[in-house]
Amino acid sequence: MAEVLSQSQIDALLAAAQSGNLDEGAKKEESPEKKYKKYDFYSPRKFSKDRLKILSSIYENYTRVINSRLNAMFHSTCEIEVESIEELRYYEFSNALREGDVLALAKIDREELQEESPILIHLAMPVLLTMMDRMMGGEGEPDDGLDADYKLTDLELNMYADIISDMMNFLGRSWENYISLNFSYVRTETNPTLVQLIGYDDTVVIVGLDIRFPNSSGRLSMCLPGEMLTNIFTEISKDSAHRSRGEDKADEIFDSLRDSDLEIIAELARTKLQLSDIYHLNVGDVVDIKQSKDAPIFLNISGRRWFDGRMGIYNKQMAVKIGETYIKA
Repeated sequence: MAEVLSQSQIDALLAAAQSGNLDEGAKKEESPEKKYKKYDFYSPRKFSKDRLKILSSIYENYTRVINSRLNAMFHSTCEIEVESIEELRYYEFSNALREGDVLALAKIDREELQEESPILIHLAMPVLLTMMDRMMGGEGEPDDGLDADYKLTDLELNMYADIISDMMNFLGRSWENYISLNFSYVRTETNPTLVQLIGYDDTVVIVGLDIRFPNSSGRLSMCLPGEMLTNIFTEISKDSAHRSRGEDKADEIFDSLRDSDLEIIAELARTKLQLSDIYHLNVGDVVDIKQSKDAPIFLNISGRRWFDGRMGIYNKQMAVKIGETYIKA
């Protein structure tokens, strides 16, 4: 049954219609429009969230390893953590660089996975100068009067190469749980805006690490080529599939092990003798082992006691009947 409006409700609706508030009330009752994230079909994502999570766990582990290394190298308290991991086009990374910036180039030891595009490392100038100052015995205090377009000297470039090279040497350890890789420093580019190291539209993954010293902080960015990461993840998937197939062949592996030879030593007992007694032993002499004939003997495998048992005869052969088991399989 439809609801019947009272006269007061009808008067209120007519008053609202005359004042123009009726439309506003209706708008308020409308549900808010749901917002959706725009998808760029021109540059579709190549890496799923799961793969980016793998990279996140790898570099979280790397920050823990390199943090202690930086503390020892610069004799200062340093904190480093993963700030962001995002998939971009290379031009988005390149456009953020200035003419005076310095890029370090690195590579992995497997050329079939690396291809031609190098790994690029950019370290913010303030934190870089802090590191260099501390390496030379200073306190790492920032220079407020430093020109924004400051260019590194040849000595500073060599120090920069040593810092990046040392940091790259520890990166491979963070990948050990997934794949065996070794990273190494290649060279330094002092004006990356004039050198096209990676195609502008090529997909890259930018790993941002936040480095904080007591008197300075900055960002270390690693630009990982998309093709290299695709090859690496493909290799990881192959290794995972290979391990899965190996697990399926467990019965076959155990069958081959059953045919292998294993030495088992039966130990009657242990006793101590003087060297002079051993020297005078002759055929037919009896050695008292201080153990009854019904006492169990022990079976040792690879020097460890596995079973006990009793001596006997089986098919006219001396044998041991297994009794208690000491080590559970």
